[in-house]
Amino acid sequence: MKALLIARRELAGYLHTLSGYIILASILALNGLFFNAFALGKAMERSSTVLSHFFYYSSGFTIVASVFISMRLLAEERQTGTLSLLYSSPVRDRDIVLGKYLAGLAFLALYLVCTLYMPLLVMVHGKVSAGHIFAGYLGLLLLGSASLAVGTFGSSLARNQTMAAFLTAVMLVALILCWLLARIAGQPLADVFSALSLWNQHFPTFQSGQVRVRDVTYYLLLTYVALFGATRVLEARRWR
Repeated sequence: MKALLIARRELAGYLHTLSGYIILASILALNGLFFNAFALGKAMERSSTVLSHFFYYSSGFTIVASVFISMRLLAEERQTGTLSLLYSSPVRDRDIVLGKYLAGLAFLALYLVCTLYMPLLVMVHGKVSAGHIFAGYLGLLLLGSASLAVGTFGSSLARNQTMAAFLTAVMLVALILCWLLARIAGQPLADVFSALSLWNQHFPTFQSGQVRVRDVTYYLLLTYVALFGATRVLEARRWR
């Protein structure tokens, strides 16, 4: 319950300040431009292929959105000195982390809802299945959830929002590039790096309209581990 109260306060912070709308509008505009230029720009393609291109480009913008949304979650509290107020309140560290993460996830979900007009345009003018759209958006939400959790962890480590965005970007790029390490590493490390890859190993199935349990499990597990790490960082700072 306390986590939900924190989430409501944090979400109100996004919706009542200009920065939240600037992030939302900027990424939506770029996503729309890429959709028009690259997904719709190729003539004589099947509607399912156009939809797959949309999810491909949207996955990148979802990761970028997660970096910008998460950078303020905990780093802003440290930057403004209000984190000590949270520490002095009867709220557990896991409630602080979970509440702020849920607020970020709700804002990210709002962004994804705002992109729905693009696949609907494809659906109106072509022939795509609702299952393909559902699977793609489930993948975007899971990818965004995991990226946001990594961002929450980065925000817990940083002293300001700029450093939080930098740390999060470094961690996410490292996870994305795990597929390259999998190509050059020997066994069994190749399998480990391949399994850790944030995008190549787990998102393309959602992009093509399929849902695999192991991909869902990977994103949920990464979300849990990152939030657990953020909680432990807060606990360590509380007693410092």
